[in-house]
Amino acid sequence: MNPIELSIFVSRIESICEEMGAMLRRSAFSPNIKDRLDYSCAVFDGNGELCAQAAHIPVHLGSMAYAMADIVKTQSWCHGDMLVLNNPYLGGTHLPDVTMIAPVFSNDNKKIDNKPIAFVVNRAHHADIGADTPGSMPMSHSLHDEGLIISPAFIMRNERVDGSTYKNQLKMVYNHNPLKL
Repeated sequence: MNPIELSIFVSRIESICEEMGAMLRRSAFSPNIKDRLDYSCAVFDGNGELCAQAAHIPVHLGSMAYAMADIVKTQSWCHGDMLVLNNPYLGGTHLPDVTMIAPVFSNDNKKIDNKPIAFVVNRAHHADIGADTPGSMPMSHSLHDEGLIISPAFIMRNERVDGSTYKNQLKMVYNHNPLKL
C-alpha cells in the first residue's frame, strides 16, 4: 500500500468510527450520551488490535486497547452477535461505562472459517447501573457498591436479543424499566 492509499484507508476507517458515534448520539435517550457526549466508538481488527477510534472520549477506549485481544480470544463469535461488559478488571473504566462489542465478518470469511475480520465497539456512560442510590457516581467503598458488574455476556446471538441475559441484567438495576421480551 502506498502512502496515498494508506491515507485514504485511514480516513475511511476513522470516518466509520465518527459515523458510529453520530448514530449512537442520534438514537440515544440518555442525556449522558445525547447531550454530554459521554461515549466513544472504535474499530478493532480480528485479533482485537485497535485500528481506529473517533475523538469522542479516548480514555474510554484507551483501556480497551489492552483488553480486547483477551476478550476476542475467549469468545465464540457468530454473525449477529453483540457482547456487553463493564467489568473494570476486563478493560472497563468504571461501572457506568458500558461497552458493546460486535464482530464484523466478510461474506467470504463467514463461509470459510467463521472468524471475524474486525470488531466495532462503543462505550457509553449510563446514568443508572444499579447502585444503592440512583445516579452514576454513588459514594462507594467497594466496586460492588457502584452497581452491576457485567462480565462479558452476549446480549445478542445470531441477530436475536438474548432475552435471558437482558432480563437478568435488568433485574439487578435499581431503577429498571420492566420490558417484556
